[in-house]
Amino acid sequence: MILVFKHVFYKNYVGLSFWPFIILKNSSLKKDATLLNHEKIHLRQQRELLIVPFYFLYLLEGIIRYLIYFDAYKAYQNISFEREAYQNETNLYYLEERRTFSFIKYLWG
Repeated sequence: MILVFKHVFYKNYVGLSFWPFIILKNSSLKKDATLLNHEKIHLRQQRELLIVPFYFLYLLEGIIRYLIYFDAYKAYQNISFEREAYQNETNLYYLEERRTFSFIKYLWG
């Protein structure tokens, strides 16, 4: 389910996944297939980790990455869940071929 809340977002962020919703900054983004695919990848990650552990691991990895880079945006970009989503967001068939726990291979490298 897609919801639109323009006041939720910080700076240039335009979408987020919060099980079971995709929340967008404005309704025109509903047509952005790449963004929707990115957020659907996050929904799959959330589901396979039974939702709450996803958020815990996302936050934990974000903190660890921040301690490595001392840069919040760089830390965010290097979270394994984000790396998987960004790398595969343009492949609209990715979720059909994706293996369970694929984000693990993005932890390193």
